[in-house]
Amino acid sequence: MISISEAISIVKKHGKPLLKETIKSVEKAGGYILFKNVVSSINMPPFRQSAMDGYALHVHDSLSYNLIGEVKAGDRHQPVLKFGEAVRIFTGAPVPDSANAVMMQEKVESDGNSITIAHQIPLEHNIRPLGEQVKTGDIALKKGTKLTPAAIGYLISLGITEVSVFKKPNIAIVTTGDELIEAGQDLTYGKIYESNSKMLLSALYNLKFYDVTLYKVEDDYSKTIETLDTAIGSNDLVLITGGISVGDYDFVGKALKELGVSELFYKVKQKPGKPLFFGKKADTQIFALPGNPAAALSCFYVYVYIALQKMMNREDLELPRNMAKSISNFEKKGDRPQFLKAICNDDNVEILEGQNSSMLQTFALSNALVYAPEDVTEIEKGDIIEVIKLPV
Repeated sequence: MISISEAISIVKKHGKPLLKETIKSVEKAGGYILFKNVVSSINMPPFRQSAMDGYALHVHDSLSYNLIGEVKAGDRHQPVLKFGEAVRIFTGAPVPDSANAVMMQEKVESDGNSITIAHQIPLEHNIRPLGEQVKTGDIALKKGTKLTPAAIGYLISLGITEVSVFKKPNIAIVTTGDELIEAGQDLTYGKIYESNSKMLLSALYNLKFYDVTLYKVEDDYSKTIETLDTAIGSNDLVLITGGISVGDYDFVGKALKELGVSELFYKVKQKPGKPLFFGKKADTQIFALPGNPAAALSCFYVYVYIALQKMMNREDLELPRNMAKSISNFEKKGDRPQFLKAICNDDNVEILEGQNSSMLQTFALSNALVYAPEDVTEIEKGDIIEVIKLPV
């Protein structure tokens, strides 16, 4: 049995960026990382553009201008302004080449044929220059940029429809247990509804990992080998829930060994999630998570999250941690470090009741995990404690 820090270190050490390229349509590329620089094929803006509603001027010494027309957004015509002439203009509209400033409408008086401006105006004032954001041939976004909603909007504004991004991993979720049935079926005696696969699927979707395949295997050794062989052979990451302990019908450990999976660690000194397995076969990483739901999800956030970030070649591998003041009392039993479900608001954190590893009700209310180290036996109100912020 190894420590939490040792387990985290091993996951980081053996994690490997996929570094594979795939092409995505821009509107479906949110959350991906750019594999190559994106070069702009246009200037943005593609013309001198008015920054506001007002009047485009050909500036002269007087405050009075003759009004000769109007230019609205989308217009293609180019009025030619002489000294002392102006056109009505609107935000986003193309500024005529012969205009050299835009005065906002709030500082203009108009009688229909002429206008009077409140004061003299600097040249090029309120005009967005050609290529202000990016010029033709310039790098619009660099390789390694995460595509946020703003980045997606920016790329589409440049007329870009497809981008080269780092491929996200293919992920398998394998659930084991004869006692498990699908929600919606009749709950007969001795059976429970299987929730781990959908829970982990939701956690992956929340992190924008969508290439996920679900597998279900009975408590049968040969079928366990067959299913795991298929999952490992066709995925970059395999998450197994249940069957990793030492019961008579826990076949996962034996099956992984039979399949030639290299064990990197098994069992971590922690609560919940002591029977956690991490291994590799070729380039596929395998986590065998505990069957208890809260334990499985805790291990996902502490360890699997790191593996996913490493695969995507990201720098921030762990979920953010900070220190907060406890507003609850908690007595820790046993000598294992614990991850406690909690609600963190600003600089205060509340440790919730119901920390059993089989219970999800408390987890459903949580937005954080409190880390209680091995040498801590109790937490009192006012104590400053470490908090892991969960994805929302």
